[in-house]
Amino acid sequence: MKKGLFLLLALFISVLASAEGQLVKLSTGAEMTVYLPDADKATGRAVVDCPGGGYSHLSMDNEGHNWASFYNDLGIAYAVLKYRMPKGDRNIPLSDVYEAIGTFKENAEKWHVNPNDIGIQGFSAGGHLASAVSTHAPAELRPKFSVLFYPVISMDERVTHKGSCVGFLGDSRSDEDLVKEWSSHEAVDSLTPPAIIILASDDRAVPPLTNGLEYYSALRKAGKKAALFAYPSGGHGFGFRDTWKYHDLMLKELEIWLKE
Repeated sequence: MKKGLFLLLALFISVLASAEGQLVKLSTGAEMTVYLPDADKATGRAVVDCPGGGYSHLSMDNEGHNWASFYNDLGIAYAVLKYRMPKGDRNIPLSDVYEAIGTFKENAEKWHVNPNDIGIQGFSAGGHLASAVSTHAPAELRPKFSVLFYPVISMDERVTHKGSCVGFLGDSRSDEDLVKEWSSHEAVDSLTPPAIIILASDDRAVPPLTNGLEYYSALRKAGKKAALFAYPSGGHGFGFRDTWKYHDLMLKELEIWLKE
């Protein structure tokens, strides 16, 4: 009887831990919450998620934790990164993402992850961070693919979200060379991975024409695989909100893209 109760308790704790995720503290001071699919369902793929928030705060649920079940149901390991705010020092969040990717690689066997199939996801300013990693990271830390939701791409505050430029570049945003270097559509190179870009045409916070569409165009001009889904409405920040009219359609299209 006691043995049976012990087994049930162990199972309950295991399920609870899986639902809540595993908190991993990184040496940089950032944290990542790791959600793993059942071992027998794991595909070996993993995704590091960068929530948005204009480089001033983070939307940890709508653009982070709420996505865990979606990815785990597809057999994909998923981690929400609570990266540090740059406050003008771009190397702060970049180093957090690099270590998060490295942590997946270091734990690849234990977490049933293929170290060569780790992607990145980002929303808004987190989409800029994800695209910056996709265009600037050392070869061994480049993600395999990028999932970008209504991303900030340009660092030219005249055509993008000014607050993100202030947060990422600080006083250096008057340096035209630096603005160009960290405008991700200007930095696509031979190592930049394929991307899916998801946004709403009526986004007034981060103009699609000078951000998401610019990145899509740059990828295609470079001969890279890219997909762009521009929904008629939704504004900015729909994330995993299931009241958004295109929520189910978006998830299905993302699932198809991930399986290609």
